Amino acid sequence: MWEIKRIKKRLESFIEGKQYTQEFPDHISAENFSHSQTFTSALEQLCYIFKLSEFERDILLLCAGIELDGSFPGLCAQVTGNREYTYPTFSLALSTLEKPNWGILTPDATLRRSHLIEIGAGSSLTHSPLRIDERILHYLTGNQYLDQRLSQISLPLNIQENLVKSHLQIAVEMAQIWCLESQTGQTLPVLQLSGKDNASQRAIAFICCNKINLSTYIISVELLPTDARGLNLIKSLWEREYVLNPTAILLEIDGWDNGDVKQLVAINYLIENIQIPIIILTQERRSQRNRNLITFDVDSPTTEEQRSLWLDNLDALNINLDTPDDSINFLTSHFNLSAPAIRTTLLKANLKNQENGYQQGAKQSQTIDSHLTLGNLWEVCRTQARPRLDELAQPMETKAGWDDLVLPFEQKQVLQQAANQIRQRTKVYQEWGFAGKSKRGLGISALFAGASGTGKTMAAEILAQELKLDLYRIDLSAVVSKYIGETEKNLGKVFDAAETGGVILLFDEADALFGKRSEVKDSHDRHANMEVAYLLQRMEAYPGLSIMTTNLKGSIDQAFLRRIRFIVQFSFPDKSQRAEIWQRVFPKSTPTKDLDESKLARLNVSGGNIRNIAINAAFIAAEAGQSISMEHILQSAKSEYMKMERPLTDIEVRGWV
Repeated sequence: MWEIKRIKKRLESFIEGKQYTQEFPDHISAENFSHSQTFTSALEQLCYIFKLSEFERDILLLCAGIELDGSFPGLCAQVTGNREYTYPTFSLALSTLEKPNWGILTPDATLRRSHLIEIGAGSSLTHSPLRIDERILHYLTGNQYLDQRLSQISLPLNIQENLVKSHLQIAVEMAQIWCLESQTGQTLPVLQLSGKDNASQRAIAFICCNKINLSTYIISVELLPTDARGLNLIKSLWEREYVLNPTAILLEIDGWDNGDVKQLVAINYLIENIQIPIIILTQERRSQRNRNLITFDVDSPTTEEQRSLWLDNLDALNINLDTPDDSINFLTSHFNLSAPAIRTTLLKANLKNQENGYQQGAKQSQTIDSHLTLGNLWEVCRTQARPRLDELAQPMETKAGWDDLVLPFEQKQVLQQAANQIRQRTKVYQEWGFAGKSKRGLGISALFAGASGTGKTMAAEILAQELKLDLYRIDLSAVVSKYIGETEKNLGKVFDAAETGGVILLFDEADALFGKRSEVKDSHDRHANMEVAYLLQRMEAYPGLSIMTTNLKGSIDQAFLRRIRFIVQFSFPDKSQRAEIWQRVFPKSTPTKDLDESKLARLNVSGGNIRNIAINAAFIAAEAGQSISMEHILQSAKSEYMKMERPLTDIEVRGWV
């Protein structure tokens, strides 16, 4: 570039002892730039952006010359009279360039504050080597890229999907706020997207930035430096990047919580002090501190929006679906998926469908019809919506059927009603308008009460199997905490993760959590009651089925019971029911010999104990190489009674062997 040649000529003239007159137009000076000016070079733009004086500009050119012109090192050595000084220094600049100014050497001056140049190690400030920052050098040569120190902690965000109407409105409002605030010259407010749908949050943030021509990068907060020097460097580099290439950054606060106080301080410092557009993505709102913070709540797409997304993606991907209107209504009644999740689900289901077609004999050259059934799509939806509950819950296998459950007709009828309500939610809540008045009370909850082993957990498994939904057992030992507020936080994680759909929540042996609300005598009583109130609130809003089991129905508060939709009492089985359980407990392939269910029914135990006795008897018979007989069951029953610390009476086993 000719500007570097001018600096080179000045050095040559200085060496020759000649006076040099500048031969370039005055309009390069930053003082003469205006916002409407058209820049003829990257140097002009850089000078305008950073308001560089002529002396600062020429120092930058001197450092660029070292990188771009092989004669510069020799010229620097000749100017200083020392052949080892093959690099520019402040001393060299002060002695050779026009309009020298000592003030531009300070850390607060533009060259150093904005990291346009770097100062190497040396005996003094003025004799230390100067080097142009690599990002600035490439900018001057017309090459745009993100500084490596920033690319190591961030990734560019590029989302191609269209937003649903409600989310697009949020993106437009965000962009309008930044546009209006930028005209005031004040620091832009931080924008915060709060909600559980992270994919939609990212899409909204990207569309907002894209509308006002901002490149968007998402920062990995765990990679932020925690020392003051490193953090200030990152802050300065992002601010420099913003003026070189208009950029916004996103901070995902949720999903990161390692208890590192220093890391949290670093995140807060960046949010409060960085002078570029910044968007926070979070589940729980971050409260405002010193910097203006504007929050937008991001809800999942409405049922109607999800329905449109399904139809649009089916059309875009050229996929056929059996009875699309009815099938999609059924899917949206059970699954609460974001736009990216819906598209991904269809792609996966279609790929699986085609793989099955090839396995059934189609040649690779043949075209597989992109035709899906509701069954194909349902299983992929379950996988896609499957929550990540980590240590708070465990998935349960659901193989039991209605024939496996021995229960009076009235109780079975209540269970069927619960299943029917899950199936008909969309029709009643959406089509018939019940959801239009209030979301409160739309959750379908059930309480299974009864002694241990009476079939409560099996009933939950049967409902999950009947509805083809996943069943998760909540580990209450991991949920309930002695620390104030932690129980609600853990419960919130459970419900938040499950709300994507396709999940039945089972709070097994929930007496400890759902006990009677106590009289408030101290702060712990007050917070215990708040835990119950929070649970009630989340259960009433949860769109799926939540089931609680208890051994002691009387220990549960009546106000709590009034807000549970279904209550099923699992009574201890009578003799006829026990006989029926014995008839069904052995699989068809199990070899048995001369079993008398009427005699076995005299064992005064629950269904769970009967299953234990049957399994243990099977192992005893297998070891002996025999079919299961009354003798094997007697031996197993003795062990089970010892475990229960109960005597096995003669009346119960008389006439067995």
